[in-house]
Amino acid sequence: MNPALRTFCAAAVAALALSPAALFAQAYPTKPVTMIVPYPPGGATDIIGRVLAQKLSEGLGQQFVVDNRSGAGGNIGAQAVASAKPDGYTLLMGAMTSHSINATLQKETAKFSLEKDFAPITIVGTVPLVLVVHPSVPAKNLKEFIALAKAKPGDITYASAGNGSPQHLTGEQFKLLTKTDMVHIPYKGSGPAMIDLMGGQVKAMIETVPAALGHIKGGKIRAIMVTTKKRVESLPDVPTAAEAGMPGFEAVSMFGIAAPAGTPKPVIDRLNAELAKILAMADVKAKLLEQGVYATHTTPDQAAKLIREEVAKWAKVIQDANVKVE
Repeated sequence: MNPALRTFCAAAVAALALSPAALFAQAYPTKPVTMIVPYPPGGATDIIGRVLAQKLSEGLGQQFVVDNRSGAGGNIGAQAVASAKPDGYTLLMGAMTSHSINATLQKETAKFSLEKDFAPITIVGTVPLVLVVHPSVPAKNLKEFIALAKAKPGDITYASAGNGSPQHLTGEQFKLLTKTDMVHIPYKGSGPAMIDLMGGQVKAMIETVPAALGHIKGGKIRAIMVTTKKRVESLPDVPTAAEAGMPGFEAVSMFGIAAPAGTPKPVIDRLNAELAKILAMADVKAKLLEQGVYATHTTPDQAAKLIREEVAKWAKVIQDANVKVE
Protein backbone atom coordinates (compact mmCIF):
# COMPACT_ATOMS: atom_id res chain seq x y z
CA MET A 1 0.00 0.00 0.00
CA ASN A 2 1.17 3.47 -0.83
CA PRO A 3 2.72 5.06 2.34
CA ALA A 4 0.60 8.18 1.98
CA LEU A 5 -2.54 6.08 1.62
CA ARG A 6 -1.50 3.99 4.63
CA THR A 7 -1.11 7.16 6.72
CA PHE A 8 -4.49 8.43 5.57
CA CYS A 9 -6.19 5.14 6.43
CA ALA A 10 -4.56 5.04 9.85
CA ALA A 11 -5.74 8.58 10.58
CA ALA A 12 -9.25 7.70 9.41
CA VAL A 13 -9.38 4.64 11.67
CA ALA A 14 -8.11 6.70 14.62
CA ALA A 15 -10.76 9.35 14.00
CA LEU A 16 -13.50 6.71 13.85
CA ALA A 17 -12.29 5.32 17.18
CA LEU A 18 -12.82 8.68 18.90
CA SER A 19 -16.12 9.27 20.65
CA PRO A 20 -18.37 12.11 19.46
CA ALA A 21 -17.56 13.99 22.69
CA ALA A 22 -13.82 13.61 22.08
CA LEU A 23 -14.18 14.81 18.49
CA PHE A 24 -16.23 17.77 19.75
CA ALA A 25 -13.56 18.61 22.32
CA GLN A 26 -10.80 18.51 19.71
CA ALA A 27 -12.55 21.25 17.78
CA TYR A 28 -13.69 23.20 20.88
CA PRO A 29 -14.12 26.13 20.97
CA THR A 30 -15.49 27.00 17.54
CA LYS A 31 -17.33 30.15 18.66
CA PRO A 32 -17.13 32.72 21.49
CA VAL A 33 -17.53 31.47 25.06
CA THR A 34 -19.50 33.37 27.71
CA MET A 35 -17.96 33.50 31.19
CA ILE A 36 -20.64 34.65 33.62
CA VAL A 37 -19.45 36.57 36.68
CA PRO A 38 -22.37 36.72 39.14
CA TYR A 39 -21.21 40.00 40.68
CA PRO A 40 -20.87 43.63 39.52
CA PRO A 41 -17.81 44.79 37.56
CA GLY A 42 -14.72 45.82 39.53
CA GLY A 43 -14.74 43.27 42.32
CA ALA A 44 -12.18 40.52 42.82
CA THR A 45 -14.26 37.85 41.06
CA ASP A 46 -14.76 40.11 38.04
CA ILE A 47 -11.09 41.05 37.81
CA ILE A 48 -9.96 37.42 38.11
CA GLY A 49 -12.47 36.47 35.42
CA ARG A 50 -11.23 39.14 33.02
CA VAL A 51 -7.58 38.17 33.47
CA LEU A 52 -8.35 34.50 32.80
CA ALA A 53 -10.80 35.23 29.96
CA GLN A 54 -8.13 37.21 28.11
CA LYS A 55 -5.60 34.41 28.43
CA LEU A 56 -8.14 31.74 27.45
CA SER A 57 -8.99 33.80 24.35
CA GLU A 58 -5.32 33.92 23.40
CA GLY A 59 -4.69 30.25 24.13
CA LEU A 60 -7.78 28.69 22.57
CA GLY A 61 -8.31 31.03 19.63
CA GLN A 62 -11.86 32.15 20.44
CA GLN A 63 -13.14 35.05 22.49
CA PHE A 64 -14.02 34.34 26.13
CA VAL A 65 -16.40 37.16 27.02
CA VAL A 66 -17.11 38.19 30.63
CA ASP A 67 -20.82 38.75 31.30
CA ASN A 68 -21.64 40.34 34.68
CA ARG A 69 -25.02 39.15 35.98
CA SER A 70 -25.19 40.28 39.58
CA GLY A 71 -27.93 39.96 42.14
CA ALA A 72 -29.18 37.76 45.00
CA GLY A 73 -25.71 37.27 46.43
CA GLY A 74 -24.45 35.68 43.21
CA ASN A 75 -27.42 33.35 42.77
CA ILE A 76 -28.80 35.00 39.62
CA GLY A 77 -25.63 34.56 37.59
CA ALA A 78 -25.01 31.08 38.94
CA GLN A 79 -28.58 30.05 38.05
CA ALA A 80 -28.02 31.26 34.48
CA VAL A 81 -25.03 28.93 34.14
CA ALA A 82 -26.75 26.00 35.87
CA SER A 83 -29.61 26.14 33.36
CA ALA A 84 -27.43 26.78 30.29
CA LYS A 85 -26.78 24.20 27.56
CA PRO A 86 -23.93 21.95 28.75
CA ASP A 87 -21.71 22.44 25.73
CA GLY A 88 -18.78 24.40 27.17
CA TYR A 89 -19.94 27.75 25.81
CA THR A 90 -21.32 29.10 29.10
CA LEU A 91 -19.06 29.05 32.15
CA LEU A 92 -19.28 30.31 35.73
CA MET A 93 -16.47 32.38 37.25
CA GLY A 94 -17.56 32.08 40.85
CA ALA A 95 -16.63 32.95 44.41
CA MET A 96 -16.99 29.35 45.50
CA THR A 97 -16.86 29.99 49.23
CA SER A 98 -19.76 32.44 48.97
CA HIS A 99 -21.69 30.05 46.73
CA SER A 100 -21.03 27.24 49.23
CA ILE A 101 -22.46 29.36 52.05
CA ASN A 102 -25.46 30.34 49.92
CA ALA A 103 -26.17 26.66 49.26
CA THR A 104 -27.46 26.45 52.85
CA LEU A 105 -28.14 30.02 53.90
CA GLN A 106 -30.13 30.94 50.78
CA LYS A 107 -31.51 27.53 49.90
CA GLU A 108 -34.96 28.93 49.13
CA THR A 109 -33.72 31.55 46.65
CA ALA A 110 -30.93 29.49 45.07
CA LYS A 111 -32.86 27.46 42.49
CA PHE A 112 -29.93 25.16 41.82
CA SER A 113 -27.61 22.74 43.58
CA LEU A 114 -23.99 23.83 43.69
CA GLU A 115 -22.92 20.19 43.87
CA LYS A 116 -25.33 18.63 41.34
CA ASP A 117 -25.90 21.33 38.71
CA PHE A 118 -22.27 22.21 37.96
CA ALA A 119 -19.21 20.46 36.58
CA PRO A 120 -16.22 22.08 38.33
CA ILE A 121 -13.26 22.79 36.06
CA THR A 122 -10.67 24.09 38.52
CA ILE A 123 -10.14 26.22 41.60
CA VAL A 124 -8.20 29.22 40.30
CA GLY A 125 -7.24 31.02 43.49
CA THR A 126 -7.66 31.57 47.20
CA VAL A 127 -7.68 34.64 49.42
CA PRO A 128 -6.41 34.22 53.00
CA LEU A 129 -8.19 35.72 56.01
CA VAL A 130 -6.71 37.29 59.12
CA LEU A 131 -8.05 37.95 62.63
CA VAL A 132 -7.41 41.59 63.50
CA VAL A 133 -8.21 43.72 66.55
CA HIS A 134 -8.28 47.39 67.44
CA PRO A 135 -5.06 48.47 69.21
CA SER A 136 -7.02 49.16 72.40
CA VAL A 137 -7.74 45.42 72.78
CA PRO A 138 -5.17 44.24 75.32
CA ALA A 139 -4.73 40.78 73.81
CA LYS A 140 -1.45 40.43 71.93
CA ASN A 141 -1.90 36.83 70.79
CA LEU A 142 -4.63 34.25 70.21
CA LYS A 143 -4.44 32.71 73.68
CA GLU A 144 -4.90 36.12 75.30
CA PHE A 145 -7.70 37.04 72.89
CA ILE A 146 -9.67 33.88 73.68
CA ALA A 147 -9.11 34.38 77.41
CA LEU A 148 -10.37 37.97 77.13
CA ALA A 149 -13.47 36.89 75.22
CA LYS A 150 -14.24 34.22 77.81
CA ALA A 151 -13.65 36.58 80.74
CA LYS A 152 -16.15 39.12 79.34
CA PRO A 153 -18.88 37.28 77.41
CA GLY A 154 -20.62 39.56 74.92
CA ASP A 155 -18.12 42.39 75.46
CA ILE A 156 -16.12 41.84 72.28
CA THR A 157 -17.86 42.99 69.12
CA TYR A 158 -16.68 41.70 65.77
CA ALA A 159 -17.45 43.27 62.41
CA SER A 160 -18.05 41.57 59.08
CA ALA A 161 -18.69 42.50 55.45
CA GLY A 162 -22.31 41.47 55.93
CA ASN A 163 -24.65 38.72 57.08
CA GLY A 164 -23.73 35.45 55.37
CA SER A 165 -20.37 36.69 54.11
CA PRO A 166 -17.32 34.43 54.44
CA GLN A 167 -16.00 36.86 57.06
CA HIS A 168 -19.20 36.51 59.10
CA LEU A 169 -19.29 32.71 58.87
CA THR A 170 -15.60 32.42 59.73
CA GLY A 171 -16.29 34.52 62.83
CA GLU A 172 -19.12 32.18 63.79
CA GLN A 173 -16.87 29.18 63.24
CA PHE A 174 -14.28 30.81 65.52
CA LYS A 175 -16.90 31.30 68.24
CA LEU A 176 -18.03 27.68 68.00
CA LEU A 177 -14.51 26.26 68.17
CA THR A 178 -13.37 28.51 71.04
CA LYS A 179 -16.72 28.47 72.89
CA THR A 180 -16.64 32.24 73.17
CA ASP A 181 -19.49 34.75 73.11
CA MET A 182 -18.79 37.67 70.77
CA VAL A 183 -21.37 39.99 69.24
CA HIS A 184 -21.57 40.12 65.45
CA ILE A 185 -21.95 43.57 63.86
CA PRO A 186 -22.69 43.26 60.10
CA TYR A 187 -21.80 46.02 57.65
CA LYS A 188 -22.51 46.59 53.97
CA GLY A 189 -19.06 45.63 52.78
CA SER A 190 -15.55 45.32 54.14
CA GLY A 191 -14.76 49.03 53.72
CA PRO A 192 -17.28 50.42 56.23
CA ALA A 193 -16.52 47.59 58.65
CA MET A 194 -12.79 48.33 58.54
CA ILE A 195 -13.39 52.04 59.11
CA ASP A 196 -15.32 51.31 62.30
CA LEU A 197 -12.72 48.80 63.46
CA MET A 198 -9.96 51.39 63.06
CA GLY A 199 -12.15 53.91 64.84
CA GLY A 200 -12.70 51.58 67.77
CA GLN A 201 -16.48 51.27 67.28
CA VAL A 202 -15.94 47.49 67.04
CA LYS A 203 -13.11 45.52 68.58
CA ALA A 204 -12.29 42.69 66.21
CA MET A 205 -12.78 41.39 62.70
CA ILE A 206 -11.85 38.43 60.54
CA GLU A 207 -11.12 39.99 57.16
CA THR A 208 -9.37 39.17 53.91
CA VAL A 209 -5.65 39.90 54.03
CA PRO A 210 -5.81 42.38 51.10
CA ALA A 211 -8.45 44.51 52.86
CA ALA A 212 -6.53 44.52 56.14
CA LEU A 213 -2.89 44.52 55.06
CA GLY A 214 -2.28 48.25 54.68
CA HIS A 215 -3.93 49.02 58.01
CA ILE A 216 -1.90 46.32 59.76
CA LYS A 217 1.32 47.70 58.29
CA GLY A 218 0.24 51.22 59.32
CA GLY A 219 -0.35 50.15 62.93
CA LYS A 220 -4.03 51.07 62.86
CA ILE A 221 -5.08 47.49 63.66
CA ARG A 222 -3.20 44.49 65.05
CA ALA A 223 -3.05 41.05 63.46
CA ILE A 224 -3.53 38.06 65.76
CA MET A 225 -3.40 35.12 63.32
CA VAL A 226 -4.06 34.06 59.73
CA THR A 227 -6.59 31.35 58.92
CA THR A 228 -4.43 29.41 56.45
CA LYS A 229 -2.33 26.24 56.71
CA LYS A 230 0.83 28.17 55.92
CA ARG A 231 1.91 31.68 56.85
CA VAL A 232 0.97 34.43 54.40
CA GLU A 233 3.90 35.92 52.49
CA SER A 234 2.76 39.49 53.02
CA LEU A 235 2.40 38.89 56.80
CA PRO A 236 5.40 36.66 57.57
CA ASP A 237 5.42 37.45 61.30
CA VAL A 238 1.75 36.58 61.87
CA PRO A 239 1.24 32.96 63.00
CA THR A 240 -1.26 30.54 61.53
CA ALA A 241 -4.14 29.40 63.71
CA ALA A 242 -2.40 26.07 64.26
CA GLU A 243 0.82 27.79 65.32
CA ALA A 244 -1.16 30.07 67.62
CA GLY A 245 -2.74 27.10 69.38
CA MET A 246 -5.92 26.51 67.38
CA PRO A 247 -5.36 23.52 65.07
CA GLY A 248 -8.14 22.70 62.65
CA PHE A 249 -9.28 26.30 62.19
CA GLU A 250 -8.80 27.06 58.51
CA ALA A 251 -10.74 29.32 56.18
CA VAL A 252 -10.01 30.96 52.85
CA SER A 253 -12.14 32.66 50.25
CA MET A 254 -12.00 30.34 47.23
CA PHE A 255 -12.57 31.19 43.55
CA GLY A 256 -13.18 28.75 40.73
CA ILE A 257 -14.54 28.10 37.25
CA ALA A 258 -17.34 25.64 36.53
CA ALA A 259 -19.54 24.57 33.63
CA PRO A 260 -23.13 23.28 33.64
CA ALA A 261 -23.46 19.65 34.74
CA GLY A 262 -23.36 17.31 31.76
CA THR A 263 -20.70 19.25 29.88
CA PRO A 264 -18.59 16.65 28.02
CA LYS A 265 -15.57 15.55 30.05
CA PRO A 266 -13.14 16.13 27.16
CA VAL A 267 -14.24 19.79 27.07
CA ILE A 268 -13.77 20.10 30.85
CA ASP A 269 -10.33 18.52 30.54
CA ARG A 270 -9.34 20.82 27.66
CA LEU A 271 -10.29 23.90 29.66
CA ASN A 272 -8.56 22.55 32.76
CA ALA A 273 -5.33 21.89 30.85
CA GLU A 274 -5.34 25.39 29.35
CA LEU A 275 -6.03 26.97 32.74
CA ALA A 276 -3.13 24.99 34.22
CA LYS A 277 -0.80 26.76 31.78
CA ILE A 278 -2.40 30.14 32.39
CA LEU A 279 -2.31 29.96 36.20
CA ALA A 280 1.39 29.12 36.08
CA MET A 281 2.20 32.31 34.13
CA ALA A 282 4.14 34.91 36.10
CA ASP A 283 2.07 37.84 34.82
CA VAL A 284 -1.20 36.08 35.73
CA LYS A 285 0.07 35.27 39.22
CA ALA A 286 1.10 38.91 39.66
CA LYS A 287 -2.26 40.28 38.45
CA LEU A 288 -4.19 37.96 40.74
CA LEU A 289 -1.93 38.79 43.67
CA GLU A 290 -2.77 42.48 43.15
CA GLN A 291 -6.29 41.43 44.23
CA GLY A 292 -4.85 39.43 47.14
CA VAL A 293 -5.56 36.18 45.32
CA TYR A 294 -2.99 33.40 45.37
CA ALA A 295 -3.19 31.61 42.02
CA THR A 296 -3.76 27.88 42.26
CA HIS A 297 -4.86 25.02 40.05
CA THR A 298 -6.68 21.76 40.71
CA THR A 299 -8.01 18.88 38.67
CA PRO A 300 -11.79 18.84 38.11
CA ASP A 301 -12.12 16.03 40.66
CA GLN A 302 -10.09 17.97 43.24
CA ALA A 303 -12.21 21.06 42.61
CA ALA A 304 -15.42 19.06 43.09
CA LYS A 305 -14.08 17.61 46.34
CA LEU A 306 -13.11 21.04 47.68
CA ILE A 307 -16.54 22.46 46.85
CA ARG A 308 -18.30 19.51 48.54
CA GLU A 309 -16.17 20.07 51.62
CA GLU A 310 -16.95 23.80 51.64
CA VAL A 311 -20.70 23.19 51.36
CA ALA A 312 -20.63 20.65 54.21
CA LYS A 313 -18.37 22.79 56.41
CA TRP A 314 -20.46 25.95 56.15
CA ALA A 315 -23.75 24.05 56.43
CA LYS A 316 -22.58 22.75 59.81
CA VAL A 317 -21.46 26.21 60.98
CA ILE A 318 -24.79 27.73 59.89
CA GLN A 319 -26.75 25.03 61.69
CA ASP A 320 -24.64 24.97 64.86
CA ALA A 321 -24.51 28.76 65.16
CA ASN A 322 -28.15 29.16 64.09
CA VAL A 323 -27.21 31.75 61.47
CA LYS A 324 -30.16 33.36 59.67
CA VAL A 325 -30.35 35.71 56.68
CA GLU A 326 -31.73 39.03 57.82
